[in-house]
Amino acid sequence: MSERLNSAQPYALGLFRIVVGLLFACHGAASLFGVLGGASGTGGTIEAGTWPGWYAAVIQLVGGGLVMLGLGTRAAAFISSGSMAYAYFKVHQPGALWPMENGGEASAMFCWAFLLLAFTGSGAFGLDRLFARRTSEQEKSATERQTPVAA
Repeated sequence: MSERLNSAQPYALGLFRIVVGLLFACHGAASLFGVLGGASGTGGTIEAGTWPGWYAAVIQLVGGGLVMLGLGTRAAAFISSGSMAYAYFKVHQPGALWPMENGGEASAMFCWAFLLLAFTGSGAFGLDRLFARRTSEQEKSATERQTPVAA
């Protein structure tokens, strides 16, 4: 059973990345554009340039989109993870110790999910893998064309 699960690991990781990235991007879109219930469920938006909400929303939208596509996954996930750590410790944690008490469950979960993706990479279905494959094929064909001449 472990072998079957291990062989499916890149695909499960790819699906995990897509779902987490999509959910994160939705948070950013809601805050920036007022869609999906808007900022804090009020239907409104966050005023451009306000600290830290507007910057967090931009990181959520861009970082979530990049992670969802699997493009620059490790860097985008690392920045997104840091953003959520900041949100948890500066916004939620002062209210109470535990996430259940301070409303910081989403921040904590996103933080750890993105930290995992920063270490594991994009898994299957990511553009990172597609570009890496193309680059290695181009390097391989360039090496084959430059065969050394025997003296």
